[in-house]
Amino acid sequence: MSTLGFAMICHTALHRAAQVARHWAERECPIVIHVDRSVPRDAFNEFRQSLSDLDNVRFCKRHRCEWGTWSLVKASQTASEMLLAEFPSVRHVYLASGSCLPLRPVEELRSYLAARPMTDFIESVTISEVDWTVGGLNEERFEFRFPFSWKRQRFLFDRYVEFQRKTGRRREVPEGITPHLGSQWWCLTRQTLSAILEDPRRRELDRYFKYVWIPDESYYQTLVRNYGRRIESRSLTLSKFDFQGKPHVFYDDHLHLLRRSDCFVARKVWPRADRLYRTFLSAEHSGDRMAEPAPGKIDRVFSKALERRTRGRPGLYMHSRFPNPGWENGVTAGPYSVFHGFNDLFQDFEAWLSRRLGTTVHANLFAPRRARFAGGADTYAGGLSASAKLRDYNPEAFLTNLIWNTRGERQVFMFGPQDNQRPCVFMANDHNAQISVITGAWAVRLFASNRNFSHIRTEAARLQRTEAEFVETLRDRSRRADIRIWTLADFLEEPMENLQGILDAMEGAPVQRLTEAPRMAKLEGFPQFLQSLRNQGMNPFLVGDFPQEGYGDDPRPADTHRPYLVR
Repeated sequence: MSTLGFAMICHTALHRAAQVARHWAERECPIVIHVDRSVPRDAFNEFRQSLSDLDNVRFCKRHRCEWGTWSLVKASQTASEMLLAEFPSVRHVYLASGSCLPLRPVEELRSYLAARPMTDFIESVTISEVDWTVGGLNEERFEFRFPFSWKRQRFLFDRYVEFQRKTGRRREVPEGITPHLGSQWWCLTRQTLSAILEDPRRRELDRYFKYVWIPDESYYQTLVRNYGRRIESRSLTLSKFDFQGKPHVFYDDHLHLLRRSDCFVARKVWPRADRLYRTFLSAEHSGDRMAEPAPGKIDRVFSKALERRTRGRPGLYMHSRFPNPGWENGVTAGPYSVFHGFNDLFQDFEAWLSRRLGTTVHANLFAPRRARFAGGADTYAGGLSASAKLRDYNPEAFLTNLIWNTRGERQVFMFGPQDNQRPCVFMANDHNAQISVITGAWAVRLFASNRNFSHIRTEAARLQRTEAEFVETLRDRSRRADIRIWTLADFLEEPMENLQGILDAMEGAPVQRLTEAPRMAKLEGFPQFLQSLRNQGMNPFLVGDFPQEGYGDDPRPADTHRPYLVR
């Protein structure tokens, strides 16, 4: 005589369901199987024939099942009623699905339940205490009517919910009922389950729950509170859900995790996980006898998986989160430095900085004609092309790939108002970016260009407008980059000290004091050049308060102006 029976609800992968059913039936556990009416008759007959040699297996009346609807509750009711009627020795009924897999020997489960003869194992919490529902509708799922399928009739479903909200229509919860929610996989005593199924008010209660949203998560979970003598609000079935409310699927490489959980049954197992089925359905398999089910043992692993799925690795876009903005776990993979205007003021600045840092320094990566990689390379790490057309298709991804492909090595590059400005906001919002800006330095290059002054004036106005927008972007209080901004006049007051401060802030950069200065562009006549621009109506205000005298080949430092730091 068996005291444990199973009600099994099957939809797909019937060959696996047959394996599990045979495993339980051969160990003297009666089973009643409900097969979704959507399953073709030939497949159903084959499934039924494969278990015909077992005298403790029954098939109940079939219903067409759909997720989130009353049909799932109806299927479990039909299977449970047959199980209780045809197997009077059963004292606990375990609800399982066709994708469930036993993790421990049946004898252990039977002994575990025999030690707790009047205990119902069903997750049952009040709606005010539930924090795992996805999509809302905690209270509303019991107050509104849901006659439309969420999957097949989503438009009608949403419109009808809106209609009920606007009109204030509410359903009365039946007297004596306190709504509860929980996992649909339970193990109930005969006494409790029969009381629910034989309730004199069952027709009224079924009519009410028929239009509750996802009733299989609330019907038994609510009614058990009226009849259960001793309720343990937990399931003996291991089932995990992701942040979208979708069940995790267990594969062969989850074998170790499933063993650690000490749960009796796992759901949902991939039908082609041959190793799992072979391991847990073997006669030799045994677990830690009478160990308490502890799904919390593997919660840490699932939490890490959730974080990896939703946040990803820093600087790496994955199909699970791209292109959702704000899901990034750091938009780039490591720190990098951007020098704006420095190669306009200093000659061969990239070479000097490369010697000082002992690392690769690029020129203007976002220059109009091509990405100017170090050494003039046509391709760089990871096959990044110097083509401006390819780069400008998605310049943020270009920068992200560069940092990812060279992680472990700090990338340093030049930037200016003549470059593609699309990455500006991206860099300003990146906590890995160190951005150092000398505003107005473009005027030094124009000063030495020997072009028609009318062209110089037009170009100066264009560059200043572009640079002003860039600086305004950097000054936004929400920016996360490490930002330093000087006007050209301010920077020239103490060029060596300012350079030293930038290098000191670089993680991993040498901390020695600067002993070699980069060669500065000749500035003789530069104040007069700026005055000429002003005289012709173009005010180079981003250059700063540049004195009319005192700047030659070697500008003399002063203590008047100081840079400001934007964080």
